[in-house]
Amino acid sequence: MTTVNRDEERRLEGLSPFELKNRLIELAGENEKANALAMVNAGRGNPNWTATAPREAFFLLGQFALTETRRDWDEFESFGGMPQSEGIAQRLDDYLKANATAPGASALASYVAHGTDVLGFDADAWVGELADAIIGDHYPVPDRMLAHAEQVVHAYLDAEMGGAPKGGWDLYAVEGGTAAMCYLFDSAQVNGLLHRGDRIALMVPIFTPYLEIPKLDRYAFDIVPLEASTTGETGIHTWQYPDSEIDKLKDPSVKALFLVNPSNPPSVKLAEATLERIRDIVANHNPGLTIITDDVYGTFTEGFTSLMSSQAANTIGVYSFSKYFGCTGWRLGVIAIARDNVFDQRIAALEETRTATLRERYASITLEPEKLKFIDRIVADSRDVALNHTAGLSTPQQVQMVLFSLHCLTDAEGAYKRDCRAVIARRLKQLVEGLDVPYPDDPEAANYYVELDLLSWAQRNWGPEFADWMQTNYEPVDPIFRLAQEESVVLLNGGGFDGPEWSVRVSLANLRMDAYKRIGAALRRIGDEYHEAFQASRR
Repeated sequence: MTTVNRDEERRLEGLSPFELKNRLIELAGENEKANALAMVNAGRGNPNWTATAPREAFFLLGQFALTETRRDWDEFESFGGMPQSEGIAQRLDDYLKANATAPGASALASYVAHGTDVLGFDADAWVGELADAIIGDHYPVPDRMLAHAEQVVHAYLDAEMGGAPKGGWDLYAVEGGTAAMCYLFDSAQVNGLLHRGDRIALMVPIFTPYLEIPKLDRYAFDIVPLEASTTGETGIHTWQYPDSEIDKLKDPSVKALFLVNPSNPPSVKLAEATLERIRDIVANHNPGLTIITDDVYGTFTEGFTSLMSSQAANTIGVYSFSKYFGCTGWRLGVIAIARDNVFDQRIAALEETRTATLRERYASITLEPEKLKFIDRIVADSRDVALNHTAGLSTPQQVQMVLFSLHCLTDAEGAYKRDCRAVIARRLKQLVEGLDVPYPDDPEAANYYVELDLLSWAQRNWGPEFADWMQTNYEPVDPIFRLAQEESVVLLNGGGFDGPEWSVRVSLANLRMDAYKRIGAALRRIGDEYHEAFQASRR
């Protein structure tokens, strides 16, 4: 079986964790073949659950919409027309009654009723949009997001992100959080909100693209890390930020703040005191600060408040449906910007030379480029402006996004959130039992991932002398290579996320429950073996 020496470990440490993972999978696969030990890959965040009811509703709605195309034009066997809105709400109601026992029928009926009864939609306009969109027979109009779809997702974000700001958000439906990140970095630079070489702050540890994109030559940002270095009384990381780190934002030379909240990999939401401190800094020290918050894990916590709610004017929110609903393959996300925001004000105040350049850039899509809102500039920039007329997320994708949102909006008891959190809690319990450590009861934690600092664990269990010896004799990535080679277990190195070098990230979302006890026990065995080697060296 292939082994990895210390020199190769040092070389591979420079890779992104997601690239290093490929080498670990290779090693784990070799061990799997040699020892018939099934590979356990806890390195990816793709959940192994799917939200079934909104998918059932999606496919049933699709079947109804097909009957509507044939109703419009039924001249040829495989040829239909387009769904027509007049009277369509009643036809859907009749269809659902005739198919009352079909999977998704009751869910779809409740979703549609929520739109009319709670959100106040005109029934035919609402059902007409859904039917036409799921067929996908038109370009998205409006290109930023379908009208009813935006209102539904807005209501969902209002419920899950801590409340909408006064005036609400404008939303742009995008191809997942990945596309949102790409669009935002580009459009912020194009529109003079950020410039090459600007100083930006990153709340670390953080999802690796937020570390890697700012270093690209086109941005070359000067990065100020804000480190989640707070520990509890027992020395265990709380993954919160001391005031001294947050206060770095007081420097007006820091033009932007990027964060994932709850964090990735620690998966812990910002404490309310930290949110309040950031609000105070923006109000009194750095009013021009641009904040980009990625809140994909917010729905896994109770009482979550996003900066897109609490500091809305300065914040661009990114939300992806991928993790909560088990839909990474759908590529569903939104960019949210408060309608009352500093970005439009800053663009309006740009010097005339820059304004003239932007006026020319957007002149082909509006007669008044100066009045084009930042979020609409993002839409145009996402298609290099010239293809703005075909911009927007595909309409069937928007329908599935809407149905996911309505699934939670109609869940008065919060059963879906409760069940998601229960699954993760069971898996965490298995992990810590295998590791033989106390269960971490942290109300701020989403626990979608856990970041385990093995060096801190070593210090607490065997003392600082052993921890120093371990650092001297092994590379920080040695445990994850040993796990792959000896146990066919794949984890990601936390150091690659700008976390503690000796930490590892375990996804609690993508494996069966019994796998986590195996992961914990494997980590415990490696720790015990390190300690035995340490004791032998002292004899």
